[in-house]
Amino acid sequence: MLTKRSVASCIILTFITCGIYSLFWLVNLHNDFAKVNNENANGGMVILLTIITCGIYGLVWTYQMGRNIEKAGGKNDGVLYLVLTLFGLGIVAFALMQNQENELCERN
Repeated sequence: MLTKRSVASCIILTFITCGIYSLFWLVNLHNDFAKVNNENANGGMVILLTIITCGIYGLVWTYQMGRNIEKAGGKNDGVLYLVLTLFGLGIVAFALMQNQENELCERN
């Protein structure tokens, strides 16, 4: 079940909360696409693995989200998400993922 969220609101909340909202946003993005693709929906594990691996799993996750979005019917921009995250623009990658989710919500 995909949830339509305002990208601008998510970005503003991320800045207001000094990045804490981005963790909530990550969990929801992961869980939404996992449920649609009939996979294990455990976004909290993504955060835990990212912390344990000093951020490396976060890079893997951003790339894999491209495939998860494609499986749900969207466009695979996994490489773009990865490059943005490598250059410190993970919030832009989240915004693009959320935009894909919003487009999929409008189609259904």
